Amino acid sequence: MTAETAIDFLETLKIPEGPKAGEPLRLAQFQRDFVTGAMEPANMVACLSIGRGNAKTALSAGISLGSLMGVWDDQPKREIIFAARNRDQAKIAFQFLTGFVEGLSEEEQELFTVRRGSKLEVEYSGNGGGLARCIAADGKSILGGAPTLAILDERAAWEREKGDNLENAILSGLGKRDGTALIISTSAPDDANTFSRWLDEPPPGTYVQEHRPAFGLPADDLESLLVANPGATEGIGASADWLVAQARRAVARGGSALSSFRNLNRNERVSTDDRSVLVTVDEWLAAEVAPDDLPEREGECILGVDLGGSRSMSAAAFYWPRTGRLEAYGCFPSQPTLADRGAADGVSGRYSQMHERGELWTMGEATVPPAQWLAELMKVADGSAPACIVGDRFRHAEFSEAMQRAGLRVPFIWRGFGWKDGSEDIERFRRALFDGHVQAAPSLLLRSAFADAITLVDPAGNHKLAKARSLGRIDAAAASVLAVAEGARRIGRPASNGGRFVWA
Repeated sequence: MTAETAIDFLETLKIPEGPKAGEPLRLAQFQRDFVTGAMEPANMVACLSIGRGNAKTALSAGISLGSLMGVWDDQPKREIIFAARNRDQAKIAFQFLTGFVEGLSEEEQELFTVRRGSKLEVEYSGNGGGLARCIAADGKSILGGAPTLAILDERAAWEREKGDNLENAILSGLGKRDGTALIISTSAPDDANTFSRWLDEPPPGTYVQEHRPAFGLPADDLESLLVANPGATEGIGASADWLVAQARRAVARGGSALSSFRNLNRNERVSTDDRSVLVTVDEWLAAEVAPDDLPEREGECILGVDLGGSRSMSAAAFYWPRTGRLEAYGCFPSQPTLADRGAADGVSGRYSQMHERGELWTMGEATVPPAQWLAELMKVADGSAPACIVGDRFRHAEFSEAMQRAGLRVPFIWRGFGWKDGSEDIERFRRALFDGHVQAAPSLLLRSAFADAITLVDPAGNHKLAKARSLGRIDAAAASVLAVAEGARRIGRPASNGGRFVWA
């Protein structure tokens, strides 16, 4: 069996660097699983997503050495590709390959020629011969090639257009010689990344192994850290104690340090660029409480509404300023289905999960009927009639008609999503959130919306809400900002003493 042959070969190699340099290589169980899946004859592509420091590049370099030497592939003139975003990135895998070569017997080493000049290549003259070389993410550099094995290292970090061109060129070349591609990386920052699509929607002939913990857990949660870093318990990479210590250090520093730790060490899909995010993942998670601990619906209720267009989501958020309770709901038209929308938006089955949790509804055929949508929201409020509705001033006519048809007789407050109103609302929302005046039950709808929500900043430092990606759905975040900001304004107003002076 090819997998058994590959595992036996890998365990004859010596570790090329690190504290255990020179010792025999011993595969951990997660590495054995990946080799077994990658070597399955029916698979052309094998994807591995795991936290940084778990020897994924070293493992793929060991596999490439076996392929180069023809241990399980007897084709003559074998060709192995190390592909990465740039030459220096590809060089890391190349160095592991040459390190493994240096651990072979002298007789075997004489069969290798290593070139480290303008081209990074390793040529093997035995058993039909073979060539391993490094390339950067430029599709033109591989056109005409016919690799038998390709390593696509840190695929999530590749530039979108150039990376996709290189990937397509490699995969088309692999078909000429029944080759295999190993796509390895830590998690991408979002669901729309090509590497995320490989994991979420693998085509036939693809093996996927993803070590990603459940979303929303504390950064220093040991059990979930070990899910992303299975090597920690088998002597590979960082120890469990080191990971916990780094997690707590990142929590203390917050900001980009925490986002980077979640993305790279916890293997979560979290953007590492928090310079213009509305709120970070951890800042929002701090506002989530268990359903039993959710504050009561007391005092006046503010309803923020982001009315969607013909293809976008409509979203609404109920906010009770006195207790800080926040509830959000979204709605899509029935056509296309939620599964099809999820596939088109690059979020796989997320919309269907929201629907099952009662956070996302479907209504109407091609568009969400505004009046019916508002009427259904009043049923959800269950007697808590809103003191006012806050919405986008540019949808004035639609809101007026919808409220009239739904029988709503409450004040409507018009707000803009531009620099003027948007900057004030965003700042009030953030302040209320950070001061602990916003509490919500765990909501996949809100988590997804805040993950996609960023702010654009003008030269004067004003913020306005925007999407982090074109396919992102931030409607629930927009509705929440409107509702919480208006609630904050009302709470901040001084109470009336009940009397006024009148000049005669």
